[in-house]
Amino acid sequence: MDHNSFSDVTPDIVRLADLSKEAGIIEQELFAKYEVKRGLRDLNGKGVLAGLTNISDVRASKIVNGEQIPIHGELYYRGYNVRDLVKGFSEDDRFGFEEVAYLLLFDALPDKNELKMFTDMLVHYRSLPTSFVRDIIMKAPSKDMMNTLARSVLTLYSYDDRADDVSLPNVLRQCLQLISLFPLLSIYGYQAYSHYHDGKSLYIHPSDPTLSTAENILHILRPDSRFTPLEARILDVALVLHMEHGGGNNSSFTTHVVTSSLSDTYSVMAAAIGSLKGPRHGGANIKVVRMFEELKREIVDWEDEEEVADYLRKLLHKEAFDHAGLIYGVGHAVYSKSDPRAVIFKSYVEKLSEEKGLHKEFALYSLVERLAPEVIAEERQIYKGVSINVDFYSGFVYKMLGLPEELYTPIFAIARIVGWSAHRMEELANNGKIIRPAYKPIHKDLDYSDLESR
Repeated sequence: MDHNSFSDVTPDIVRLADLSKEAGIIEQELFAKYEVKRGLRDLNGKGVLAGLTNISDVRASKIVNGEQIPIHGELYYRGYNVRDLVKGFSEDDRFGFEEVAYLLLFDALPDKNELKMFTDMLVHYRSLPTSFVRDIIMKAPSKDMMNTLARSVLTLYSYDDRADDVSLPNVLRQCLQLISLFPLLSIYGYQAYSHYHDGKSLYIHPSDPTLSTAENILHILRPDSRFTPLEARILDVALVLHMEHGGGNNSSFTTHVVTSSLSDTYSVMAAAIGSLKGPRHGGANIKVVRMFEELKREIVDWEDEEEVADYLRKLLHKEAFDHAGLIYGVGHAVYSKSDPRAVIFKSYVEKLSEEKGLHKEFALYSLVERLAPEVIAEERQIYKGVSINVDFYSGFVYKMLGLPEELYTPIFAIARIVGWSAHRMEELANNGKIIRPAYKPIHKDLDYSDLESR
């Protein structure tokens, strides 16, 4: 097979794919017959209990007189309400990523000395092996930064003399190194692709040891390395809000599953990256931004509520945007009345939109935030309330920050690597069994027939 045909989908492949699809289809009524929870969720969307965790908690309902009642969503990291954490470091005019990362990893808020020690440790680890950028990142740059990130992570295995050591001290060392390196791996990967495929100038800025994680992201990404205090603050808040979200999300569950096999840290994190890459998990904010770009083109008056509502109905009727029947950024598997991350984020988004002169765009987002639940309630039967989620505003923020779309999901990974690390340490600390769910076979037994008689 020559290189030019490497990506070709031939008629034979199409025919075989049809056979594979036919072989894979399972009658829907069998799932109910055998009480199988599709997607590990029951009919009400509640997740199947697959483990216990001390790391975080998502709360969206409470029991009143024996009945489950929806409440405004709350997110807790190690028992602390995320709202209080963000308020605490914001009022002190501090960056929160490093402090909250310490909390998630060690189950305690650091004092000043502990925070400095931890921050210094991250700075120490924020350097790549000699020639890694030239020999690895610059070679065969990918259009997908998540693939580039996963490849870089797997390659770092070769540079680690204790790569397969799953003792807790060694795994912690590996996790701290990866937490420090994810911004460099992601942004350098983007710079390489932007240069070789788009013909743009190549910028490989070294990290600055005096800057926070959020500041360093803007420093190494931008050609002039300049940013405003508000830009760095809101990116820092975004990283904190995306850092962890309960043990039940797809990528954290992937982390537990692969860790339970006692695989190495690099393979575990590459698997989690592969999970987060999927548009059902980490790519929703890109969809929100693109949806709004079409909305702004199609609507004459951004303040006309009926015109905006009509467009939202077209989305639900598969008559607009990608014809998927979805209003992206609205709805969540757990939250119903509100997503606390979106609530916290919104005040910062408004400030940044004013700084950028994009108050009209913010007003449009706010209008859709108010109208979308009403339109969905009119058009569809829903078993629980619906509200915007964190993806609704995060893409808008990243756009205002001048981040390329290719880095939207890697920014998510830069934050979530902290949560993954905490879950990996938790799985290893409990020395659990390999995670091996059950699947019920439903194919009938067949008698073998030789090749000539088939």
